[in-house]
Amino acid sequence: MDFTTLAFYAFATMALAAAVGVISVRNPVQAALLLVLTFFSVACTWILAGAEFLGIALILVYVGAVMVLFLFVVMMLDIDVAPLREGFVRYLPIGLAVAIAMLIEICLLIGVHVLMQAPLAADPAAAANIPNTKWLAQALFTDFLLPFEVAAVILTIAVVAATMLTLRRRGGVKHQDPAAQARVRSADRLRMVKMEATKPAAPAVQEEKTP
Repeated sequence: MDFTTLAFYAFATMALAAAVGVISVRNPVQAALLLVLTFFSVACTWILAGAEFLGIALILVYVGAVMVLFLFVVMMLDIDVAPLREGFVRYLPIGLAVAIAMLIEICLLIGVHVLMQAPLAADPAAAANIPNTKWLAQALFTDFLLPFEVAAVILTIAVVAATMLTLRRRGGVKHQDPAAQARVRSADRLRMVKMEATKPAAPAVQEEKTP
């Protein structure tokens, strides 16, 4: 077993362990940190397999935006964020652990390229003599068009479901009725009232008495 295969197994094991931690821990901050480690480990496996564009895109898009996604979910689900803002020092150990794991994975990737190990599979983009991005676009919109559309539908359903969760009725919370707002008429918002104009009375002038 060569060094490239060992590195692949290390990345896959790290990604699997971090993914299990995401769904098992109860703290949302720890889950977000483990999700970052999961995305980074999967990106390392893609780079190791020769899909550099996918690996870099995964790091820039998902790892870079995962904290924004975390905050969005917290606001959508009405999670009490007050305890999360207190004592960020307690998240330092797991943050250091994630950072050390990512550093080790980067060193493994550098070691694979320094030793000039061959990738796990032949690069089809290099075999076709076209750029990696162009080959990915051709494969995605020709051979894998149906799975791509199915994934888009699933993501759309997920967005609609998350929105519907926020529209549930809860006692003591003000909410809007979009249907009633759409049916509004000008007569319901404005009423013309005719009032008689009255002339204000002149103020009384008091005469000054001279001693």
